[in-house]
Amino acid sequence: MSDADARQDLLDALAEGIDEMAKALATFGEAYELLDENSQDRLEDELFGPVQKAYGRAQRTYNAFAERRGLPTRTFSEVSPGTHARSPREYLERGVEAVDEAEERLIELQDSMMPVTYGDPELRAGLADVRALVASARERSGDFLRTLGR
Repeated sequence: MSDADARQDLLDALAEGIDEMAKALATFGEAYELLDENSQDRLEDELFGPVQKAYGRAQRTYNAFAERRGLPTRTFSEVSPGTHARSPREYLERGVEAVDEAEERLIELQDSMMPVTYGDPELRAGLADVRALVASARERSGDFLRTLGR
């Protein structure tokens, strides 16, 4: 495998995490519309905001690394929140699951040592920032779901 192929594999792995964050944002957006104002504010602060920041940072990290290495950049699209649900809890649970998946993808990527072997300091810093934001949302998600409606 060439270095260019390995770097593309690294970007593909990062893209999987970005796609999971997009799913989380879509489902959190649907849940937001079904929540009361207090819960909307909490969702924005505790889950949506950190994931939105992580999503933006991950895209910038992806595209900056691709540009530095002469690889194709990518535009990430919005995704569907899935089948319609009447309950905000269903959307929130889907979103939390997507956050969990995003964090798992980032952990797998970092554990693979690909960012060390084929990446650069800027990529590693970007991944660390993204993972911290996603971990923050993941940590808060359990409390958010437990206290929803109280």
